[in-house]
Amino acid sequence: MKRPSNYPVAAALLGFSSPALAETVDLPVPFLEWSFYVLLLFGLAVAIGIFIRRGKNNSNEQLNAMFESAERKVHSVNPEISVTECVQRMNELGIGAMLVMENDRLAGIFTERDGLTRVLGAGLDPSATKVSAVMTADPICVTPSTPLDEARSIITHQRIRHLPVVQDGKVLGMVSSGDLTHWLIRDQAMEIRDLVDSASR
Repeated sequence: MKRPSNYPVAAALLGFSSPALAETVDLPVPFLEWSFYVLLLFGLAVAIGIFIRRGKNNSNEQLNAMFESAERKVHSVNPEISVTECVQRMNELGIGAMLVMENDRLAGIFTERDGLTRVLGAGLDPSATKVSAVMTADPICVTPSTPLDEARSIITHQRIRHLPVVQDGKVLGMVSSGDLTHWLIRDQAMEIRDLVDSASR
């Protein structure tokens, strides 16, 4: 029997470990061709679906989706607190940055990088240095309606790791580069699973 040109590929997709083994199994040519094209179309449909949904979701999804999915607390300190006290508080909370608030107004942000470069690197005494003297004043902020893609772009191009989220002058929380990466991976995994489930049905 004459084999189709795509016989080895179709046989491999059906579970045969080698071309020699596949040749010993007498499978109908139409069945092999049909199986090959069905699998090919399935893979193509999944790939196109992922591409379309990724572009749609990334362009429309906003930061408030992250805030709605989990409770976020605003961790902050007073500008007059010492660097040592601020770092101790950060260690207790397990966070890499602390918002500096004055009368419910965002005055700045103090990060691990600030502690290394502006305190230790400058030879300052952390217990005698106020956070207000070494914090990043007037940090770049975003709103809950900021698209996730825009937030990722700001973090990448500004070379920062944390973004305070502010609406109408009120601080709602803070997102980090790790938060955005985790959300992206989670979102893509859910998309792939949904597409595969839909295609399987």
